[in-house]
Amino acid sequence: MKLKYVLAAGVLAATATQIALADIHVGVTTSLTGPGASLGIPVRNAVTLWPTEIAGQKLIVQVLDDAGDPTQATKNGRRFAEEGADLMVGAANTPATIALAQVAGEAKIMQLSPAPAELPEGKDYWTFRVVMNARYYTDGLIEHMKKNGVKTLAFLGLSDAYGESYLQAFKEKAAAAGIKITAIERFARADTSVAGPALSLVAGKPDAVIVVAVGAGAAMPQKALIDRGYKGKIYHTPASVSPDFLRLAGKDAKGALVMSGPEQVPEQLPDSHPGKQNALKFVQAYEAKYGPGSRTQFAAHIYDFSLVLEKIIPIALKKAKPGTPEFRTALRDTLESVGGITVTKGVLHYTPKDHWGFGPDARAMLTPEGNDWKLLP
Repeated sequence: MKLKYVLAAGVLAATATQIALADIHVGVTTSLTGPGASLGIPVRNAVTLWPTEIAGQKLIVQVLDDAGDPTQATKNGRRFAEEGADLMVGAANTPATIALAQVAGEAKIMQLSPAPAELPEGKDYWTFRVVMNARYYTDGLIEHMKKNGVKTLAFLGLSDAYGESYLQAFKEKAAAAGIKITAIERFARADTSVAGPALSLVAGKPDAVIVVAVGAGAAMPQKALIDRGYKGKIYHTPASVSPDFLRLAGKDAKGALVMSGPEQVPEQLPDSHPGKQNALKFVQAYEAKYGPGSRTQFAAHIYDFSLVLEKIIPIALKKAKPGTPEFRTALRDTLESVGGITVTKGVLHYTPKDHWGFGPDARAMLTPEGNDWKLLP
């Protein structure tokens, strides 16, 4: 059987009336166009690595483009719900993911999120992430800063939900670590220059700058700081880890310090790391199809969802049939209670109070090395 999925502007491969009761219907919304495409296209690519069926049930997967726009992600989510989706995956960026979470909650359909969507308490009842939140990665960043003598820090980040989540995390945690935030500069995803904010930060001579941006968009502030003579440490969040960042930043990427997941560098992980074998399998499969060096953490997130589904679908099928509200509830309840699921980053362990699910193994410090990434101690 072939895996069926439909790209952004096309006609859906299956409507609710066409979906057999035994089929499992998955709706995926991601950024295939727009400034977030460097994140969204790997999401689409990784879907093609999913199994064509699980526990004897065929997967029917629809992929729609939201262009990174929360309004379009909402429309896609409602379309999935109207057409009988058993679960939804998305989106590629945080604002669109938060919008989709609202649809998931209203429709009572489980959402698997590859973005670190911060939601109010209780609003993530139907939402499970496979990437950790800003506070988790901020802890790792601050630990590295303390060990390397950073006392003053400037913030250069996106003026959206992703940027705000890190700004608040640093405001909460930096002072207790003896680190003073000396300046805050924001920019939009669509901006084509951050020359002014970068110049302002460099003039303040902070020990370090934290750049909070996404994919190719993270290269612009990295280069702007280097071009203006900044000699301090430049830290980044996980969303900077992409081939586009390395390509666009070029030689100016050297020295960047990126707190990320370990799945980008599985060959460099110790054999004791719980996610190593799955990460190696992901890299082998993805690069065999999309070329050497094409791996990204954004694709790994989606690959991880296939491992999650292989774990929970057989259990949920014992409680209800696909295409029913009971099956959607069974998927959600199973994921919340099934226990450890080993994926590319480590071991996911969701609970009723924790829909993030990872421990310390899912965090690693990387730095560019040529056209690739190097794992730092």
